[in-house]
Amino acid sequence: MDLRKLEVFCTLVELKSFTKTAEAVLLSQPTVSEHIRNLEQLLGQKLVDRLGREVEPTPVGKILYTHARKILRMQQEALQAVEEYSGRISGRIMIGCGTIPGTYLLPKLISDFRMQYPEIKATLHISSSRTIALKVQEGELEIGVVGARWNEPSLDWQTMFSDELTLVVHPEHPWVKEQSIDCNQLTDEPFILREAGSGTRRVIAQFLEQQGMRERDLQEVAEIGSTAAIKEAVKAGIGISIISKRAIADDLACGRLATVALSNLQILRPFYLIRRKNRQLAPVATTFVDFLQTRADQQEKD
Repeated sequence: MDLRKLEVFCTLVELKSFTKTAEAVLLSQPTVSEHIRNLEQLLGQKLVDRLGREVEPTPVGKILYTHARKILRMQQEALQAVEEYSGRISGRIMIGCGTIPGTYLLPKLISDFRMQYPEIKATLHISSSRTIALKVQEGELEIGVVGARWNEPSLDWQTMFSDELTLVVHPEHPWVKEQSIDCNQLTDEPFILREAGSGTRRVIAQFLEQQGMRERDLQEVAEIGSTAAIKEAVKAGIGISIISKRAIADDLACGRLATVALSNLQILRPFYLIRRKNRQLAPVATTFVDFLQTRADQQEKD
């Protein structure tokens, strides 16, 4: 089976578009379509369905995608092993991140890493912590960096880096004039939550429980799937929220948002590096993990 055709097929499943796939793999759209037809003829099965503008894998296509990803990963690992033997480190790392580490932490770290190893490329998938953990379990991603932890025995969880969550409000909110507010006052205002499965939402739920409260005690007015959208909602006066300090530094400096302290409370959370247990990482991924650990140790000392 042609590995190039498998690569094109996997890209199509992930991007859900023949046009985007053609751009990503540097082929014409008719050539992409021909690769898919060749695979379908070889297997005697339909692999994808066109649903309007999007493309979705058929049940057989999902099976092939899972195995094709493993085959392509093994090919990459083989090439990396040969490169490592010859004294060079090159290849691609498949990394998954929750929204906050993926948006505000990893891009700079990847940039610094590539200063040392310019031949290494990184693919960064950003999604909810639950989704990233599932992709690491299934082998689609080599490592993940997420903001929440739960009981998943097939994964190894390593604390790496940290984050602080803060109460954010509109700059004209009356609480801005207060030195701090009591945690119980959170129930008096319309509250914007992150989506279910988000590491931030999980941490907020744990924080409320520690204060003798529950998520349902809040006056939820919206559930929004991205931190950027929550910031815009707070700016629009829809409600208040609790989000990462990393995400609002520019807005605070420009006066577009304001933070309010919670009386004698600080919401801290670690980020976790996750990988599948009993699986040897590729040499490139191992090098990147070592780099992350070194940076995390340096930040802890600072």
